[in-house]
Amino acid sequence: MNKPPRSQRKHTPKAKNQGLYTRAIKQSFIKLNPKIAIKNPVIFLVWIGTIITLLVTINPSLFGNFNDSNERLFNGLITLILFSTVLFANFAEAVAEGRGKAQADALRATKSDTIARLILPNGLIKEVNSTSLKRDDQIKVIAGDIIPADGEVIGGMASVDESAITGESAPVLKQPGTDIASSVTGGTRIISDELVIRVTADPGKGFIDRMISLVEGAQRSKTPNEIALTVLLAVLTQVFLIVIATMPPIANYVDNPVSIAVLISLLVALIPTTIGGLLSAIGIAGMDRVSQFNVIATSGRAVEACGDINTLVLDKTGTITLGNRLAEEFIPVNGHTLAEVANIALISSLFDETPEGRSIVDLAQQLGSQADFDINTATGIEFSARTRMSGTDLDTGIEIRKGAVDAIKGFVRSRGGNVSNDLDRTYEKVSRLGGTPLAVCQGDDIYGVIYLKDIIKPGIRERFDQMRRMGIRTIMLTGDNQITASVIAQEAGVDDFIAEATPEDKIEVIRREQAEGKLVAMTGDGTNDAPALAQANVGVAMNSGTQAAKEAANMVDLDSDPTKLIDIVTIGKQLLITRGALTTFSIANDVAKYFAIIPAIFASTGIGALNIMDLSSTQSAILSALIYNALIIPALIPIALKGVKFRALTADQLLQRNILIYGLGGVIAPFIAIKVIDMMVSAAGLA
Repeated sequence: MNKPPRSQRKHTPKAKNQGLYTRAIKQSFIKLNPKIAIKNPVIFLVWIGTIITLLVTINPSLFGNFNDSNERLFNGLITLILFSTVLFANFAEAVAEGRGKAQADALRATKSDTIARLILPNGLIKEVNSTSLKRDDQIKVIAGDIIPADGEVIGGMASVDESAITGESAPVLKQPGTDIASSVTGGTRIISDELVIRVTADPGKGFIDRMISLVEGAQRSKTPNEIALTVLLAVLTQVFLIVIATMPPIANYVDNPVSIAVLISLLVALIPTTIGGLLSAIGIAGMDRVSQFNVIATSGRAVEACGDINTLVLDKTGTITLGNRLAEEFIPVNGHTLAEVANIALISSLFDETPEGRSIVDLAQQLGSQADFDINTATGIEFSARTRMSGTDLDTGIEIRKGAVDAIKGFVRSRGGNVSNDLDRTYEKVSRLGGTPLAVCQGDDIYGVIYLKDIIKPGIRERFDQMRRMGIRTIMLTGDNQITASVIAQEAGVDDFIAEATPEDKIEVIRREQAEGKLVAMTGDGTNDAPALAQANVGVAMNSGTQAAKEAANMVDLDSDPTKLIDIVTIGKQLLITRGALTTFSIANDVAKYFAIIPAIFASTGIGALNIMDLSSTQSAILSALIYNALIIPALIPIALKGVKFRALTADQLLQRNILIYGLGGVIAPFIAIKVIDMMVSAAGLA
């Protein structure tokens, strides 16, 4: 039977894991290099202890008169166990790094040097290597080409396959002039037509380059929380080191001298080796979980900040509602007919390329309306966040507008027209239905209201309830009027909302929350979102958004799903919960190890009465405690990589739960395990 070509063979998860673990084992030995090992002070101290116990294994009398064959075997066993502890800690970090490197290799496979069609200032096209492209260069790509660099579409319209980046097989339409469809990523493939692209990234600084560096860990720096915990562990280690250093004089005074190997064993058993060995793995795995979720974070600091978020600021459209509001109905006012409203609505939307604008044109055409003039002679008026209107100016001087009801009222009054109560009644009717009312007018006469229908995303209320249980406040921002916003906010279950919001309002609400000492997260995709994304503690830009939004944010969602911000917060909290739980467990372990080793060392002085575990001998107690200390690191690697299961609880509830499970469990588990290991060590005759 012929085997398929290597490129077509599928690798099973088991085979991939075997390769990952093989590389991790190799890295475990490479990390023994002192220049690398010193980055983890707790494990580095264990490594130094290993070297010292190796020396006293070779020469037991090196630090005292303990020269006998039994002592040599005991020292050798301690050396082996300590060496295993260091390797297990290195292995935990190497596995976490290996997962990131595997993802980086997959990304690197999508990145290749290609020939780019550079458009010269004189309009001619020159073929150059993609690595020579610089920011602001203009290039042309045609069907079948791999887009050679990140950029903004400035000409043409084409379908682009972004599956290499997002994993989504459906092609995406790209065209200039829109926030959601003008940004392209190097490494993606154009599958139809052609585009003209302005390059937005210098060589080596493109999106895929940043992704590779981040998931591979080349640019990983410790987060503030991780640094603080590392300092705490280093201080605890120093305290125990001072305590152990004072023990030899006391032991000699009571005529019970203690060997250097036993002192090192006691030190290693008491210092927080478990969390010391897993701390880096937890941080790397947190970044990896975010990247597996198709989100690229610029730093571990951003991921960690998600876990401390107090406030979520969310746009309504696309986040709380399904997005793309569609025209549902035309409602005449001021005595106009439905046909007249449909005709004016059609003309006002001829130059509106948004989904809402297209839906208005479609609905008007379904009602029989059509433009009875040459469109080329008309001028399109683009929507502005300040005017909150758009429309069409005819060559006859007639001005046709559609937009927010208040904005249209102001426009009509500025032209000398009057506003009837009929408009206000229609406005309230649509708003109370949860829809968005747009008024349409011709000059000084209001013709009617367009009912744009919003649909709340299924399950979004439950998501906000979950946030609330975690103590996170949700604020909805929308350009809708007060009534519509309140209806949507109540239906979605957000804590607060701001209606008729401008870009300045977004920044203001973020600054107000931050002034109260809160951490704020928000999503955005447009250029006008960039200032708010930069101001937020966690800013998540959509991959379909503008380059300005991506550069301002500290996370990019490759799937362009605004609701993913809620999931990112969950991942951040899980990272902090995992770190806290394993730290609690590690420190709680010291109680059992204390009761195992201290009574055994001073058994002849009467302190041995504290041997509540009834361990077989001094040597067996020490070996059992060290073996447990070593084995618990690989045992906890799956939890460090996968994370402690997240539950939507408040900080106080989580603390109580962690103390109960990982604190109390961390005290009880080692008592049982050390006793079992002691029985096995004694049965094997090792002590």
